[in-house]
Amino acid sequence: MAIVEHFHPTDPAGAGFRAAVQARISGFLDEREPELASIGVELDLPLELARVFTGGGKRIRPAFCYWGRVAAGGAPEDPEPLVTAAASLDVLHVSALMHDDVMDSSDTRRGVPAAHLQFEQLHRERTGRGLPEAFGRAGAILLGDLLLVWSEQMLARSGLDPVRLDRARPWVEAMRTEVTCGQFLDVIAQSAPATATLAEALTTANRVVEYKTNRYTVQRPLQFGAALGGADEQLQGHLAAFASPIGRAFQFRDDLLGIFGDEELTGKPAGDDLREGKRTVLVAHALANAPAGQAAELDAMLGDATLGADQVQRGREIITASGAKETVEATIDAAHEQAMAALERAEVTEGGRVALTALAEACVRRDH
Repeated sequence: MAIVEHFHPTDPAGAGFRAAVQARISGFLDEREPELASIGVELDLPLELARVFTGGGKRIRPAFCYWGRVAAGGAPEDPEPLVTAAASLDVLHVSALMHDDVMDSSDTRRGVPAAHLQFEQLHRERTGRGLPEAFGRAGAILLGDLLLVWSEQMLARSGLDPVRLDRARPWVEAMRTEVTCGQFLDVIAQSAPATATLAEALTTANRVVEYKTNRYTVQRPLQFGAALGGADEQLQGHLAAFASPIGRAFQFRDDLLGIFGDEELTGKPAGDDLREGKRTVLVAHALANAPAGQAAELDAMLGDATLGADQVQRGREIITASGAKETVEATIDAAHEQAMAALERAEVTEGGRVALTALAEACVRRDH
């Protein structure tokens, strides 16, 4: 089919691949429109926001899924069902983002007001009863729930061979459970008193990273795709050994971008991780290694939603001077090397090896 001409392992999440994923998601949402219209015109905004927030993105999860299948069993003759199944993982991802933005009180997502703020605005325009903020949170939570349901429908209706899908489905089921539990671990970590030692802080942060990011972003999508390609237990083990350090490095890069990133590229205000009180590996190193006064100053910034640009800049200075930024960069490099060594041991197709190598590089060197 013509779609396969756009996919090349040297550019595994390139424009052609992203366009194919977007086409499958947009088509699925188009199919939902009559169903929602029959329920009521009130569903216009949820559907519009579903389109907005599923538009664009890096498509990392679909890419690991697709090329995991290629790595284990080669490219399918008809890629359309695989692309649809892979795209369903990004619908699941946006579901989690809607809930995440409510929990973090985020103002923006992908360069536009977060869903809960857009629902708030609808409430104000309608001069509705009750608090606009409560209405906004409820709307965003329900939108996230709807997208979660739709991600499962999209996967079930993807057109994949039922036997292959049944064999691979446990990896997606694990992904759903793990990201939800990882999110709860993150909530616990943000609300806990300051941890006494660096070792304890790193243990907590790394556990959050393992379940909220690695399993969800890299490992389970890759293993799901590989299972569709017929991967045996040994290959799945090698792929997990590759995915885990890459997934961790992906999050560590995200931690750096959450404080030092360019908001025009990330789509979120600079320094938001400080305002949200994220107890990341980066922050753990900074709190442990900065002078006591500066560590206390940084700790006081965490979770302060009113931080201005000058305070964010001060936080950056403390983190950089502590050596934490340099330490995390070194950790990313080491994780990348570990992943490449694991991939070298895996018996995968040449196209899969090239694609996974490129995806790993994209995960650790990205700027958004």
